[in-house]
Amino acid sequence: MNLIYILDILGTFAFAISGALVAADKKLDLFGVVIIAFVTAVGGGMLRDILINAHPINWIGDLNYLYTIFAAVVTTFLFRSKISPLSKTLFLFDTVGLGVFTLLGLQKGLSFNLHPIVALIMGMISAVFGGVLRDVLTNKVTLIFQKEIYASACLLGGITYLVLRQFLFSDNLIFVISASVIVIIRVVAVTFNLQLPKIKDDLFGDSQ
Repeated sequence: MNLIYILDILGTFAFAISGALVAADKKLDLFGVVIIAFVTAVGGGMLRDILINAHPINWIGDLNYLYTIFAAVVTTFLFRSKISPLSKTLFLFDTVGLGVFTLLGLQKGLSFNLHPIVALIMGMISAVFGGVLRDVLTNKVTLIFQKEIYASACLLGGITYLVLRQFLFSDNLIFVISASVIVIIRVVAVTFNLQLPKIKDDLFGDSQ
C-alpha cells in the first residue's frame, strides 16, 4: 500500500465525513446520511471515470472505498456531538479531500494520456463535483458558484503538480507539496476572507 493510495483512502474518509456532517445538520435519516456521504466521497471520481471511460469505476473495483465511507458515517454518528460544535471541522475535512482528490484526478487523467490541460480539468472535477452533488441534494448553494476561492485553489495546486513533475522529484513528494498548496490557499483565503473578483452587473448593461 503506497502513500498515494493511503492519501486516497484518507481523502475519501475526509469527504465522507464532510457529507455526513452536512446530512446530519439537515436532519436526514441514517440512509440519507449514507447516501450524502457516498456521493460526496466518490461522486467526483465517478464522473471523472465516466468521462475518460475508465473501468472499473474507482469504488466498484476496490471495496475499501465503500468500507471507508461506512466507517466515516459511523464515526460521524458516534462523535458528532464532539466534532460538530467545532466550526472549522467541516472546512478541515473538505479542504483535505479537495487537495487529495484534485491530484488523484489529475494523475489518472495523465495516466490515460490526456493533454495536461484536460487532465487538470479532470482533477478539478474529481475534487469539486462530489461537493456539488452534496450541496444540490441538501439544497445548498454550492461553493464553486460563490465568490469563495475553491476550484481556483485546485487549479493552482494542479499547476504546481504539472510544473514540479518536470523536475527529478519523487511522485510522493510532488503529491504532498501540491496538495499542501491547495490546503494552504484554502486556509489563507478563508482566514483572511479573500475572494475572487465579482463581475459587476453594469458590465452587462444592468442598471438595476
